[in-house]
This record gives sequence, C-alpha cells and structure tokens, in this order.
Amino acid sequence: MSAVRTPAPAAPCGAGAAAGPAFRSDAPADRVMRRVLGVAEVDLGSGRGAHHTFRVSVVVSAVRCVITYVLVPVLVPLLSLAGWVAAPVGLALCLLAAVNGLVSLRRFWRADHPQRWTYTAFITVIFAILTVATLTEIDRIGAAL
Repeated sequence: MSAVRTPAPAAPCGAGAAAGPAFRSDAPADRVMRRVLGVAEVDLGSGRGAHHTFRVSVVVSAVRCVITYVLVPVLVPLLSLAGWVAAPVGLALCLLAAVNGLVSLRRFWRADHPQRWTYTAFITVIFAILTVATLTEIDRIGAAL
C-alpha cells in the first residue's frame, strides 16, 4: 500500500491557480512541459493511473514488436499476404502505442510524479522508435500499392 504524498508548500503554478496541492517544481522547464501537455493542476490520484497506463503502453509496444518483427515476417510468406495486410496492422499498433504513451505521459505530469522527467526521456525515445516504425509502414503501403 503506498502512502499519498503531500507536496511541499510552493507557489502555485500560474496566476489565480486554485487552492490545493502545489506542483513539486515551478522551474521554467516544468512550466513549459505542463503547458505543452495541458496540465493545469496536481491530481495526486492520477499517479496510480499513470503507472497503469504506462504498463498498458509497454504491453501494446511489445505486442506491436512481436507482430511486426516476428509474426509478419513469418506469416506473410506462409500465407502469401502482401504488405497491404501487414502495414495497416503495424500502423494501427503504432498509433495505439503512441496514444497510450501520450496518455501515460500526461498522467505522470498531472500526478506530479517524482520521476516525470525520467519517464519523459523514456517516452521520447519510444516516440522516436514509433516514428521510424510508422514511416516504415507507410513506405510499405506505398510499395504495396
């Protein structure tokens, strides 16, 4: 069972912020990231959801990798399927993984998680990999048409 953390008193983020828990940091980089993600206030209950969403996004990414790099190379030749089957499945899985990653990133920031910057760096790498995978799938669709 985890204890609910009460943030240390700090100046609220932005003028006219509602009374409630203040953000862990009001550094310029933190303010910019919260603005980009649309996070206006701390939601301490969001931490559990952030970890759940993170696990879901990792599972989706793992399933995408298994399908893209194991099943598709084996099943496509066996079933005589062209890229017109594999590429849309890969694109859908990339999109699903990206959406789950973005949702989990917002939750980490909304929960004011102490490891929010570590997770931000991690998900940035994942987004880069998903971008390459998406471009590869789009190229596969173009080659199949």
